[in-house]
Amino acid sequence: MDYSKLLRYVFKRFSVLSAARTALPTVGYHLARRPLPPGDKPALFTMNILPPMMTVWHHLVRKNLGDRVDTVIFDCSGRLKPEEFPGARVQKYLNLYAATKSDEFLYHIARHRRIGWICDDDMFIIRPEAVDVVGRELGVPNTASVSFRPRTWWHFEIDGKPYPVSSSYSIAFNRDIVVSKEHLSLKPADGNTHPSHIGKKERRYDTGDKSNEILLRKGYRCAIVPEEEREKYVTGFSGMSGAVMLLWYFRKPEQMEEYLLTPPKDRWKGNVLYGILAGLLAITSIQECYERLKGKPYFLRSLPSRDVLEKIRREHEPLLREGHSYRWVDEVSEKLRAAL
Repeated sequence: MDYSKLLRYVFKRFSVLSAARTALPTVGYHLARRPLPPGDKPALFTMNILPPMMTVWHHLVRKNLGDRVDTVIFDCSGRLKPEEFPGARVQKYLNLYAATKSDEFLYHIARHRRIGWICDDDMFIIRPEAVDVVGRELGVPNTASVSFRPRTWWHFEIDGKPYPVSSSYSIAFNRDIVVSKEHLSLKPADGNTHPSHIGKKERRYDTGDKSNEILLRKGYRCAIVPEEEREKYVTGFSGMSGAVMLLWYFRKPEQMEEYLLTPPKDRWKGNVLYGILAGLLAITSIQECYERLKGKPYFLRSLPSRDVLEKIRREHEPLLREGHSYRWVDEVSEKLRAAL
């Protein structure tokens, strides 16, 4: 099977296999939805398909935010052990679209809270002041959201003015505006013709983008944490899901190595192989952090060793197209290790 077709297949396969562990709990959840109790704390939400990453993410939330937020985790692999995540509500949940799960959180789980904060599990909160930023920005009148990680490869053009795209990587919403007043969904949509910074013209609106545009057109403020401050509060990887899916699919490290080494060299100028290796390097760093926290690595049967991955990196990084490198993975990994 072609390497790019295999990637599409493993996503579908994971959803089917993980449903054996998550389908019934999801049905049970919907039969008796239980929102967080009323309170002033922000409700913080994430979803997970790689348990060791959840361990690191949760550790940093507990370390930096303590009891200043109430945390909810959707376990979409069905492999998390709730007792390992004190202070968090862990719910096994089908691996549906991210927007579907995020809407479920905003409309039902956080229904008694003013602030609903969605944070991907590969976006790590590394400073206590992050929650202060959320409270301060959403305290500004007419502010619908505050984002710690906007999209940078395109922007909105609305009535002749440019606006950054908030994204859904780590974003807190004023539910009074987004849910109660405007009744918005974070679901993707077709028809995105806003200016691109990378040459692509018409694209889809990804998770949260269309609602972001609607809010801006209605005159709401969608705050973005200034670039020079973002990495103080939140750091993270991106595009890891493909690598995670392949880890669940392959049974041996050698199969993962073959996946990376078999395609023609010129394929490294594209996004797929570049992204898979970046994800594997990031997962290796997550494993190292997990081992520091737990005293032993999490068993990932098909993850090659750090030495093997670094060798593949050295041989193939010169083949990447201009603007691609793995330095950013190193930088995030270093910040993550320092934050533990």
